[in-house]
Order: sequence, then C-alpha cells, then structure tokens
Amino acid sequence: MLPELYNYWVVILLMMTGFYIVIVQGNLIKKLIGLNLFQTSVFIFYISLGKVSGGSAPIFAEGVSSYSNPLPHVLILTAIVVGIATTALALALVIRIRNAYGTVEEEELQQRDLEC
Repeated sequence: MLPELYNYWVVILLMMTGFYIVIVQGNLIKKLIGLNLFQTSVFIFYISLGKVSGGSAPIFAEGVSSYSNPLPHVLILTAIVVGIATTALALALVIRIRNAYGTVEEEELQQRDLEC
C-alpha cells in the first residue's frame, strides 16, 4: 500500500514542512523558502492526479485504450513559471525591506513600525 501512495506521502511531508516553516520562522527569506516548499507539494499533487495507472501518452496508437490526461502537466508548467516570477518579486521586496529597515526579521520590523 505504501509504494502505491508514495507520491501522496511526499506531498503531505512537503506541505506540512512548508506550512510549519511559514508559521514558525520570523525571517522573511525562510518564510519564502517555506512557501516554495508548499507550492512544490501542490505541483507534485496535481501531477500525481494527472497520471492514469496503465495509461499511455495521449498520442493515438493502435491497441491503446487508456490515456493519461496532459492538462494537469501543462497547467503545472505554467504555475512553475508564475511561481518563479512571484518568488523573484518577493525576494526583491525582501531586499528593499532590508535596505529600508536594516533587518528581515518579522518581530524587529513590527517593533520598528510600533515605535514610529
């Protein structure tokens, strides 16, 4: 049973690890790493759902009756590109925050905002 559900266990492990990092860590860069882990788990989940057991590539061939759905794979390629762009923007914002406040720790940023 475990080898058949291996993908889903990996998804759960990555998702909970990313979620834990986002909640526990105060460093903005570590939070971004946690969000990327969480995002990767969602990618693996959708790709796993798109695979049909015993299915082949969606190319018409003689004797093949079961095909895997290519749509989740195509959507995940688009999501990867969007995820990279979002991560790049978030890192640029973290650099801007670091230059403006001198820190990337969430608690220190909140303290500085309360002092002002």
